[in-house]
Amino acid sequence: MYSTELLSGRVALVTGGAGGIGRAVSEALAGCGAQVAAADISVADAPAAGGAAPAPIERVALDVTRRADVLRCVDDIIQRFGRLDILVNVAGVVSMGSAEHLAEQEWDRVMAINLKGTFLCCQAAMPHMRRQGFGRIVNLGSVIGKNGGNPRPWLDPREQERASNVAYGVSKAGVHIMTAFLAKELASSGVTVNAVAPGPVASAMTSNFPQSLRDLIPAGRMGSAEEVAAAVLFLAAPQSSFITGETLDVNGGIWCD
Repeated sequence: MYSTELLSGRVALVTGGAGGIGRAVSEALAGCGAQVAAADISVADAPAAGGAAPAPIERVALDVTRRADVLRCVDDIIQRFGRLDILVNVAGVVSMGSAEHLAEQEWDRVMAINLKGTFLCCQAAMPHMRRQGFGRIVNLGSVIGKNGGNPRPWLDPREQERASNVAYGVSKAGVHIMTAFLAKELASSGVTVNAVAPGPVASAMTSNFPQSLRDLIPAGRMGSAEEVAAAVLFLAAPQSSFITGETLDVNGGIWCD
């Protein structure tokens, strides 16, 4: 268990803060003393201040696909708090089905949010973290960006229709390699850039995840948002300063590399 003072004095921005993983990450960071801005395109359901967390969580509106919106959000944080220490890019969308029936508009939507949005947020945070000489960027990837997808359509085509598709996988693979590029660019400035690649996580979005694929998880269950948040917290901690460019798998053994 981390100390409630671990991140005291640190300021964090979590995109996708209204979702299950974003909420868990925001609460984990706040629970360790960080001032957290939980950003989402809709802030109505984002985590708010309260509970036992030693630092508050503030709701922030943000469309990660719009560069001007991202710059405004980061600038507002800098103006208010004087710094930005931790950026966690959780904002993303899932996309289901086969490559054969994937619409061009759906491909563009997934890339704009999952890949472009992550890059725009990293790009906006970089100069501030360089100037501070300290920063932690943690991007959310996915096992789907590594394993070519969980479904086995040669056994059962229905698995593909109910699981993440090629657009989602390509967007997350892009996040993984982006993480490696930025890690090298920022290492000499005291800024680490890592990714967390979850496997199947129990949530509203995965309620239709095929039982046949659940049965392939060696751990015997789906993961939780809190387990993903614990990995993010580890990479965001000051003690993780010699870890950069890493993609940390949190997948119950469904994919090992």
